[in-house]
Amino acid sequence: MSVKIEGRKILDSGQWQRDDAVIEVRDPQDNSLIDVVRAATKEEIETIIEVAKEGALIAASLSTFQRIEILRKAAESIRNEAESFAVMIAREGSKTIREARKEVQRCVQTIELSAEEARRLQGETISFDQSPSGEHRTGYFYRTPVGIVVAITPFNDPLNLVAHKVGPAIAAGNSVIVKPATVTPLSSLMLARVFYEAGLPEKILTVVTGFARDIGEALVAHPAVRVVSFTGGPSAGEQITRQAGLKKIGMELGSNSPVIVLADADLKQAIAASIQGAFWAAGQNCLGVQRIFIEESIYPEFVKLFTLGTQRLKVGDKLSEETDMGPLITEQEAIRVESWVNEAVELGAVIQTGGQRTGAFYQPTVLTNVPLTSKVAQEEVFGPVVSLFPVKDLDAAIDLANSVNYGLQAGIFTSNIKNAHHAIRRLQVGGVMINDSSDFRIDAMPFGGVKGSGIGREGVKFAMEEMTEIKVVCFNME
Repeated sequence: MSVKIEGRKILDSGQWQRDDAVIEVRDPQDNSLIDVVRAATKEEIETIIEVAKEGALIAASLSTFQRIEILRKAAESIRNEAESFAVMIAREGSKTIREARKEVQRCVQTIELSAEEARRLQGETISFDQSPSGEHRTGYFYRTPVGIVVAITPFNDPLNLVAHKVGPAIAAGNSVIVKPATVTPLSSLMLARVFYEAGLPEKILTVVTGFARDIGEALVAHPAVRVVSFTGGPSAGEQITRQAGLKKIGMELGSNSPVIVLADADLKQAIAASIQGAFWAAGQNCLGVQRIFIEESIYPEFVKLFTLGTQRLKVGDKLSEETDMGPLITEQEAIRVESWVNEAVELGAVIQTGGQRTGAFYQPTVLTNVPLTSKVAQEEVFGPVVSLFPVKDLDAAIDLANSVNYGLQAGIFTSNIKNAHHAIRRLQVGGVMINDSSDFRIDAMPFGGVKGSGIGREGVKFAMEEMTEIKVVCFNME
């Protein structure tokens, strides 16, 4: 199926604008040109924000019912155009068509959740007379929109991670400016079109395509912007915190996710879930399984079976129904992953399978004997590489899991409830998945991490709380 956007962008008043196309969007599989979009300039950002200011007033004036109807219609349109969205996700990014279809399904759920949570954005009454000075007073608090939300999104989930920012922003009554990843802007443009066709008033949603080096600071530092919601790497996140100034910031900055497999675990379940978690979207997944700590008594068998399972994965054409894993987002990223694995090998790591690169493709790779000082053990690989470590017991596994400067999610496989609760208490992460890999997530749950993995929580309800302010009202009845 061919999907064409013809070099469009959204800028003013929700209208498609055309201009010189200077960003080529290419399929990482074969470097073929998909479409072209224009790179916005720093000088244009002031105009874009002025439009968003007007949009914020319009958004705040929408009734809850209107927001719900717009979100529901948008979700239904995405469902009706699911295959077109899936093909676009697969073509401009790294996902296989089967992975892309699942992302579209999740996007529909995210927008539907946003509609549901719009009706639940409520406040509470306050007992002002609990204080002597509050006698004869009554009142409440409620949540009001912040105004303008800037959403900066990554390439690995070019539709659903945009929806996780746009849906809550609209549900809460804000205007939103989306700055998508330069390499995957087309899915977000399709999403914006759907919202306007669903009846979203003009000026509420803007998708600005361009390079972060040109427009990033102008967007995040502008005083009219009240929330910056960013998903990406830690270095970019640190730069944004320095630039943003006094405003709300939400950040998901990746991880080096651990999974613990104890001797009492269901080995088949642990291996299947961990392979899926390690190599989904070619390992370009903030929740992806990167380090697995296996109790010593089952380590040899685990390595053998995990390696065999990995070797069964079919790497190739993203649009083929038979393909399990596609390329990385660019050849440069594949070269980087290759260099990290080579560094680990030079330090003593052993490649059980994989380790070969062809263009942007990097074979699913399993490492053992990995030095704890290597990049693959310390940093986020963001590629199809997983390291297996033998451990003496649960506490040793937890200590190693906590030894890096990340803490997004972790998984543990065990049939012992006491072991599970011990891990829950001690693991320094934002979420612990029991008898699931670190990769498990539903779009309604609070999502975020500790340490270098970020600030705040996403998930529709929790994002809406970040995108609103509490206003207190008190009546003196004396």
